[in-house]
Amino acid sequence: MTAARMLGIGRTTAYKLARNGTLPVPAVRVGRSYRIAVAPLIELLGLGKEPRA
Repeated sequence: MTAARMLGIGRTTAYKLARNGTLPVPAVRVGRSYRIAVAPLIELLGLGKEPRA
């Protein structure tokens, strides 16, 4: 799970948090997998647009 690596947590922990609804970004169950919203993840990590100088 790419989001887990970006958050610095293990894959198992990420799935556990997603199942419990406690992952710090929205996760949606699609079939047997989870989809993570990219924009909130980028915002959480502070990787959004930098102010221009």
